[in-house]
Formats: sequence, C-alpha cells, structure tokens
Amino acid sequence: MSSDAFYDLMGSANSALLVVTTAVDGVQAGCMVGYHAQASMSPQHYTLYLSKANHTYRVGLLATHFAVHFLTEHDYDMAKHFACTSGQDTDKFADLAIETGDHDLPFVVALPNRMVLERISILDDGGDHVCVTARVVSAESDGHFTPLRLTDVSDLKPAHGADERIIQP
Repeated sequence: MSSDAFYDLMGSANSALLVVTTAVDGVQAGCMVGYHAQASMSPQHYTLYLSKANHTYRVGLLATHFAVHFLTEHDYDMAKHFACTSGQDTDKFADLAIETGDHDLPFVVALPNRMVLERISILDDGGDHVCVTARVVSAESDGHFTPLRLTDVSDLKPAHGADERIIQP
C-alpha cells in the first residue's frame, strides 16, 4: 500500500477530536488529540495517543490521570488554541476558565463533555505517538452532540511539525 493510500484511508475515517489535559507537580499540560478509542466495555477502558513532540507527552509520561474533553462542532476556537499553541512556549490555561479536580487535573469549563482516566499503561512501539491505555474513572455529558472532526480543522497548523516528533529506530 502506498503512503498516499494510507493517508487517504485515515483522512476518510475523520476522527472526532478531543482536548486531553493532565498535571504533574503543579505543571499543567494539554493538547488536541485525534487518535483515541474505547478499548473495553467491561471494565470501561479508553485509549488515547500522545504525540512525542508535545509538552503534554512529557508531562503525561509521569501523570497518573488524564482529563479527556470531547469537542463539539462549536469548539473550533478551543481546538485551535490547543492544537496551534505549544505548552513549551506558553501557559495554555492562562486565559481559560479552569476548574481543578482530583489529582490536580485541569478541567476546561467550556468543555463539559468529559471523562477522567486513570492510566493503566503507556505503550511506545517506536512510532511518533505513544498509546495511553486507561481506566475510566468518571464521565460527564451534556447529552448528544455533534463532534468536531478532523476535517473541520484541516486549516489549522499544529504547534509542532511531524519532523519534530521523536521516532525510535
């Protein structure tokens, strides 16, 4: 299969987007995530993938818990904020209404559809992302919504390019 065909297939999947936040020792981190899925029904598990180029990846390696905020079709500006700004360069949370939950998790008030996850494992298979498998601790929803999807943000330029991702041999 050609590389172009792979990207065509993945683009056609048109993933729903999330904002993932976490904190360790007073350092908060958050990023937009497009790679994620339910991993088990019973017990309830979820997986998400963090880019090795992101500040959230480095904080997430030490984190025990993550907040997963589901983006709705009305959350383009929030997606832009978390995708196009680097946590290495700026405090992504400075101008946002944030509530701090257990484990010092930052919850973005404007994103009420969310889950709290407790990390089970992190898998690094040598690619440019790591897989975080986690137990669902809690979930909150305002009800049915239309998710913001990858094609809705195709005009955004990520804070980190693919060439900045660490790839293991």
